[in-house]
Amino acid sequence: MQIDRKLLIDRLAAFPRLGLADLPTPLEPMKRLTAHLGGPRLWIKRDDATGLGFGGNKLRKLDYVLHDAVSDGADTIVSGGVVQSNSQRQVAAVAAKLGLPCHLAVYHGRLAPPTPEYETSGNAFLNRLFGAQLHDVPWTGDRNAAIRALVDDLRAQGRKPYFVPYGVSNALGAVAYATTICEIEQQAARWGFKPAAIVHCTGSAGTQAGLVIGAASAMPDTRIVGIDIDAEPARVRSDVVTLARQAADLLGVGFDDTIVEVVAGHAGPAYGVPHEATIEAIRLAGQSEALVLDPVYSGKGLAGLIAMIRQGRWRNDEDVIFLHTGGAPALFAYQSALGI
Repeated sequence: MQIDRKLLIDRLAAFPRLGLADLPTPLEPMKRLTAHLGGPRLWIKRDDATGLGFGGNKLRKLDYVLHDAVSDGADTIVSGGVVQSNSQRQVAAVAAKLGLPCHLAVYHGRLAPPTPEYETSGNAFLNRLFGAQLHDVPWTGDRNAAIRALVDDLRAQGRKPYFVPYGVSNALGAVAYATTICEIEQQAARWGFKPAAIVHCTGSAGTQAGLVIGAASAMPDTRIVGIDIDAEPARVRSDVVTLARQAADLLGVGFDDTIVEVVAGHAGPAYGVPHEATIEAIRLAGQSEALVLDPVYSGKGLAGLIAMIRQGRWRNDEDVIFLHTGGAPALFAYQSALGI
């Protein structure tokens, strides 16, 4: 069932938020990068500018997910991620703002530390600054097992912990991310264009699931293109489909999984390992638009967009939006590996 933007907004309004994210985030033209690449017309949706704790796309999700935690009377927030996880940094920031203890399962072994500063700089430093209690655990491939085990341990100690999944990627997080489409539709109309595509990096799948559901409802002519940054495109697409179906059920909208597009080939040698195209994208964003991208997520996402432009995916008279998911602090943990 296709619904319009107003009805989508009404349905999203049934889900309360904390109001900690600074929304709506800006939509801005990237004129110098457009000129450098020779079209299409490029725009950037600044979900790096959500505010709290250096911002990022997870804050949009946490605004809704942690409202559920507060309403449920949780006294502790529990989540996790790799050492330089943008997600757990944003969880720690929101927990600090709410005055709630935060426990994070910090996975080691998913990637070898690429620099001497990796373990202590960037997001790892901010987690400590925000007062999170860090629990080092081995990476097994199961993103949520250690987080759930930590929840069980805290519950056994008499706490009332709230489980925030890896990447804040669950059905409610995907519902939250559909709000991005409402903003983009209105902002693009103000600028006088309809985007041919919204391109973003995709990994834990919740962001893309929300974008797909929102666009199918309010911007059906706009293609949502996810750039796989995990080097696991089949797994990513499967997770997007699962979360999108769950979010569609919560919103009472239809969902057709044939519209889910996850583009492979731009993740480099492995998750968390930047390659030449990533570094080129980070340099171009910084030098042409004064944008700060990270080497794990947004840098690889832009690298994928640049590659598709060079392959002629869009006409020069079309408009394409790049969704900036944030991640600037991680850049400092990779400084000596980037040659910048």
